Amino acid sequence: MAPSIRDLQLTQLSSAGGDDSRDLEDVRLLDAYDNSSSEDEEKGVQQGTMKRIQVGVTGMTCAACSNSVEAALTSVNGVLRASVALLQNKADVVFDPRLVKDEDIKNAIEDAGFEAEILPEPSAVGTKPQGTLVGQFSIGGMTCAACVSSVEGILRDIPGVKRAVVALATSLGEVEYDPTAVSKDDIVNAIEDAGFEAAFVQSSEQDKIILGVAGIYSEVDVQILGGILSNLKGVRQFHFDRISRELEVLFDPEVVNSRSLVDGIEGGSIGKFKLHVANPYSRVTSKDVEEASNMFRLFLSSLFLSIPVFFIRVICPHIPLFYSLLLWRCGPFQMGDWLKWALVSLVQFVVGKRFYIAAARALRNGSTNMDVLVALGTSASYFYSVGALLYGAITGFWSPTYFETSSMLITFVLLGKYLECLAKGKTSDAIKKLVELAPATAILLIKDDKDGRCIGEREIDALLIQSSDTLKVLPGAKVPADGVVVWGSSYINESMVTGESVPVLKDVSSSVIGGTINQHGVLHIKATKVGSDTVLNQIISLVETAQMSKAPIQKFADFIASIFVPTVITLALLTYFAGTLGAYPESWLPENGNYFVFALMFSISVVVIACPCALGLATPTAVMVATGVGANNGVLIKGGDALERAQKITYVIFDKTGTLTQGKASVTTAKVFTGMDRGEFLKLVASAEASSEHPLAKAIVAYARHFHFFDDSTTDDYQSHNRDSAISGWLYDATEFCALPGRGVQCFINGKLILVGNRKLMTESGILIPEDVEKFVIDLEESAKTGILVAYDSNLIGVLGVADPLKREAAVVVEGLIRMGVRPIMVTGDNWRTAQAVAKEVGIHDVKAEVMPAGKADVVRSFQKDGSTVAMVGDGINDSPALAAADIGMAIGAGTDIAIEAADYVLMRNNLEDVITAIDLSRKTFARIRLNYVFAMAYNVIAIPIAAGVFFPSLGIQLPPWAAGACMALSSVSVVCSSLLLRRYKKPRLTSILEITVE
Repeated sequence: MAPSIRDLQLTQLSSAGGDDSRDLEDVRLLDAYDNSSSEDEEKGVQQGTMKRIQVGVTGMTCAACSNSVEAALTSVNGVLRASVALLQNKADVVFDPRLVKDEDIKNAIEDAGFEAEILPEPSAVGTKPQGTLVGQFSIGGMTCAACVSSVEGILRDIPGVKRAVVALATSLGEVEYDPTAVSKDDIVNAIEDAGFEAAFVQSSEQDKIILGVAGIYSEVDVQILGGILSNLKGVRQFHFDRISRELEVLFDPEVVNSRSLVDGIEGGSIGKFKLHVANPYSRVTSKDVEEASNMFRLFLSSLFLSIPVFFIRVICPHIPLFYSLLLWRCGPFQMGDWLKWALVSLVQFVVGKRFYIAAARALRNGSTNMDVLVALGTSASYFYSVGALLYGAITGFWSPTYFETSSMLITFVLLGKYLECLAKGKTSDAIKKLVELAPATAILLIKDDKDGRCIGEREIDALLIQSSDTLKVLPGAKVPADGVVVWGSSYINESMVTGESVPVLKDVSSSVIGGTINQHGVLHIKATKVGSDTVLNQIISLVETAQMSKAPIQKFADFIASIFVPTVITLALLTYFAGTLGAYPESWLPENGNYFVFALMFSISVVVIACPCALGLATPTAVMVATGVGANNGVLIKGGDALERAQKITYVIFDKTGTLTQGKASVTTAKVFTGMDRGEFLKLVASAEASSEHPLAKAIVAYARHFHFFDDSTTDDYQSHNRDSAISGWLYDATEFCALPGRGVQCFINGKLILVGNRKLMTESGILIPEDVEKFVIDLEESAKTGILVAYDSNLIGVLGVADPLKREAAVVVEGLIRMGVRPIMVTGDNWRTAQAVAKEVGIHDVKAEVMPAGKADVVRSFQKDGSTVAMVGDGINDSPALAAADIGMAIGAGTDIAIEAADYVLMRNNLEDVITAIDLSRKTFARIRLNYVFAMAYNVIAIPIAAGVFFPSLGIQLPPWAAGACMALSSVSVVCSSLLLRRYKKPRLTSILEITVE
């Protein structure tokens, strides 16, 4: 049979000077070719008029074998060069594609008596990857927790794999691997060798791009594409798949970027080829749809073949004409027996082939799963029926057959798997919806290189946007990337990302988020974050990571799954032997029945009714739905383990500044205690604080500037920063500036030391605080303001009062937590009086004040000593150690990237109500998981005894195998549907928070 050429490799020839330490023989093989090939041959490969591929050769045992293969290859007309590596079982061939095809090369090797396979991705010399990569793979054929454990074990045993996590609900695996030791194809092959389906989705490589190509219709077009790529600078390697029409390109990002690469290919083809960046999430979604469609086709096929069997068994005996035809003897059997055997054989071995394949791979890997049970049950009923027919033909004693049991069982199981696919697809809706938010295209403004004027615009693929690009956003269009507005003004709907329903005004210097919708005016934005760095992609990554993670409670299901199937098979055998050995009284037997058949039907029912799938799906489906619901409500959850810990929270520690307060400090009071002019005092303080990044420092500078220039803008925005630069001459020059954490700042102005900070700074510096100043500061602190003291030339000259307003929802959230049985605590570096005043205002009774940034983590640990689960809510860099130390870290979404990285929950809206939402959602999710487990366990505990006939003596209840199969199929569907009920979750509102009570 002619081999497929769908995975033909188009690879640019590397220079002889390349280095590949992975394989010394490969280096020798490649170097031998490069050193001996003529200049014309090398140029031909680079231009695409010649082609070079590598072929895997199996069956070579000695040097004579490799010489035979080499001779067979060189004898093919059109082959310019062939070199064979015996130890690596590879052949490297350079040939003229106009004279010889890939299949001809493969046929030549096979004609020589060896097996051959064209390798889809030969190693490129000089492209040694650095570090480890994280790759994502779709895995098909997993049905329960035992399958997941099997796949994870296979992946972890591969040399070079550092970490492997497999998620049953998403059918995805995440693998961290060393690309110098193992390739993604090796990982795919290892999964497939174990009997599962596998495909590469995406990886963390930054120098690789996958492009969909339109316009390729023939082999000539492929060669044109190869020639264009070979002539593009910076292209290291490329591979075109003819079936999917996808081009994978490995390039040097320091020489060429993705957009210029696309432009180069389209320009080189003079518009013949049209390219778009392939979205990996879309490919995963299409695979899910394909799996559901395939399962539906199998179900329909089994149903159409089973209906006549059911008709023959149940309906036809009541229709004399049909029944007489079925009783007509044709050879050794009746016509009805022939028809049932033929129809059920198709169901058993054609439609049901997948169960045998899956069962075989499970047994080969030393595990058992649902497919083993289905294969056992259907095979028992089918082969018994065949045996009964043969026995009757030989002896004349005819026993009843049970062909319909096998066909109906397979039909119901396929129906259950189809419904399960549909339900599982619903659980992954969160990622699908997030992916749909991403814009497909963007309008790029083309600027003159000399003066920066806009000279035109063009539409580009949104995935090709680069940092610093200027983009045009029309009314009603999606913002194509994260960036800053450089022209225009409009309202942006950010509800799809932040959950905030009120549109936000955006004007010059305002930040915008990719995927949000521009409602009114035209905007020009400058892209600041693109690709995986955008907020939307980070949200998708967080949700995906959470859905890949396993909650600790999942270990329970994994343990049960590991012993479940062997236990069920043992019970089925006990049921069978109990019947065949005469343990049942003869009165139990049906008319014309025997112990063998009677016991066999009970044992088959036991095998097929047991369902480990429901146990395996109980946790991951609920976690998937919960993470999606959380994302839709502005709460990003980083994993199932975080969900499990959050539902046990007993303490919530709040940072004060920027968490309980708005983080928008403003100076409310400025009092001078010397004869110094007030304007001069403010100028001195502003000059000292101008170099500080602290929010209070920015508030002081803004206040002083307003006093001098009547400027109401703040220093936080881009526009006022430029204005401040223009008028910065009003400030004094400060030298030897030093920020003192937890105390303030110090520097020299006009040769004199100036100190701006709290009492501790003044005391340590030997500055005397007069009694009237102390009283004034106390009054400020008791009114929830921070008193900032200023000393100049060893004398205390004045005090500033700074207030940071509380968030409007802070007090209600605190009271709501108390009603939920959670104890709120406030931690701050501020003084005791200010801290107590703020805590009193929000209703917090436990306060930790004057805590250094590094000490916040110690506060967290102090509450963990008694085994309590502690959550930390914060937003700044100095909160990161505490967020990491806490059992649950909750980062305000508007906070720093470092804080978000250290947290388990990210509150996108910067709203404390989401703390309530996070805890409430976690509790409801785990209540649902427990319900799922109760249902899954109760189903098996009740169903298996019924199937085994425990209630037959007293109640006469007997469960036919086909009915047992229907129950088994619906059990996993019901668990998934139970998890889907979490999609109806509504977060508590302010009016209902106070009605929450401890459960």
